Amino acid sequence: MKKSTYILSRITNVIVIAMLFTVSSCERDLSEDAVFATFPNDGDVFIDAFSAGLDYFPFVDAGADPQAFTVETDEVFEGTAAMRFDVPTFGNGFVGATFNTTARRNLTTFDALTFYAKATQVASIDAIGFGIDGETANKYMTTVNGLELTTAWQKFTIPIPNASKLDNETGLFWLAEGASFAGDEGGYTFWIDEVKFENLGTVAQPRPAIFEGQDVVEQAFTGASVQITGLTQTFNLENGENQTVMAAPAYFDFISSDVEVAQISETGEVTVISDGSAFITAQINGVLAEGSLEITSSGGLTAAPTPTQPAAIVQSIFSDAYVEATTSNFTPGFGGSTTVTTITTAGAGNEILSYANNNFTGITFDSTIDASSQSFLHVDVYIQEPTAQIGIQIRDVGANQMIETDVNTGFPIGDDKDFRFNITGLTVGQWTSFDIPLSGDLANQKDNLGALILTDGPNFILDNIYFY
Repeated sequence: MKKSTYILSRITNVIVIAMLFTVSSCERDLSEDAVFATFPNDGDVFIDAFSAGLDYFPFVDAGADPQAFTVETDEVFEGTAAMRFDVPTFGNGFVGATFNTTARRNLTTFDALTFYAKATQVASIDAIGFGIDGETANKYMTTVNGLELTTAWQKFTIPIPNASKLDNETGLFWLAEGASFAGDEGGYTFWIDEVKFENLGTVAQPRPAIFEGQDVVEQAFTGASVQITGLTQTFNLENGENQTVMAAPAYFDFISSDVEVAQISETGEVTVISDGSAFITAQINGVLAEGSLEITSSGGLTAAPTPTQPAAIVQSIFSDAYVEATTSNFTPGFGGSTTVTTITTAGAGNEILSYANNNFTGITFDSTIDASSQSFLHVDVYIQEPTAQIGIQIRDVGANQMIETDVNTGFPIGDDKDFRFNITGLTVGQWTSFDIPLSGDLANQKDNLGALILTDGPNFILDNIYFY
């Protein structure tokens, strides 16, 4: 499975707010007759050349190859030129850029971004869309993941989740594609042509969703914040296919059944402000989103025990007490997983990992951990309801030092190993600390630890996850 989150996490590190505006107050109110300027509803992005004010901004600081993009005149769908992207092989960066304009656009009359594309091989673009805008912190970012390309030109449609919001836009197009691991697709070329916003009139049957359409029940704590995730908008297209886009929170209108218990910001952050229960829903253009959050607070949560291990012998995955040994993906999106994971705060502002409706999920490390000099995995666990057990699996990935090699293929034999441990003996309403030995199959093979897999529960809170 392609790990598009690997590339996207790197891009996130380099998308910054480019400008700050200071607005001074006036001594008198504006006249009721004042007319505010509007921006042109020009939908063209790339039609044989960049549209007015548009330019190319590669994600260089995240590792993108700035030379991967060119304007092509030999291979085009229509007209005289197309955009060409040369995807590097693994280890040589990736294709990643945003196309922004200084000539702001009013896109409220359109319902989709469309373009034609083809590639030298069957491939998929990790992420593609519009709405990256540093000035607004990507307020209306829209993304399609895994856009499938063939060797023939095809037209693609990326619906606008809620066009009424887009009256002042600069981020007209963006994409990221690259090989996330050895053997992944790379070293190929794709072309994109006739990029423009259109009013197709055939983008129909909107079906917005939060939490990927799940109804989530979560225990929280006064002062905690919970991020609404899994925000999508799905439309039926003219060809009968459904197209789902990842939609930024600002496209949605969020509703709390009790604002004295929980309030929601425009960015989809739920803040619990008092004891009680609240039911959180959302809608786009009056269409109720699938999925909801029922959140109940019974008061404040005490912080997990403060770790006492010296930092010199610790490799931390998640803890406010230590510097993390690697960045991690806490929402890997495993197929079939029903888990909703949120990073929230408790105690004296300490971050915690809250898991709801868990069947299986994981914490995947962006770079592997060499725990050869460590003997234990530490984790603190809190439950609010009786829980028989929580399963934790320490996963070894990749080649290791102490392995046997197949003389014919050169590949390791039985290389990847796991150690499974069931966390039991949990007490409702208090933190319990566990020190899990790196033993069994991992005893002599723990120099490439790549993930923790979590099962059972289904509801629990974790903190202070580290090897020592």
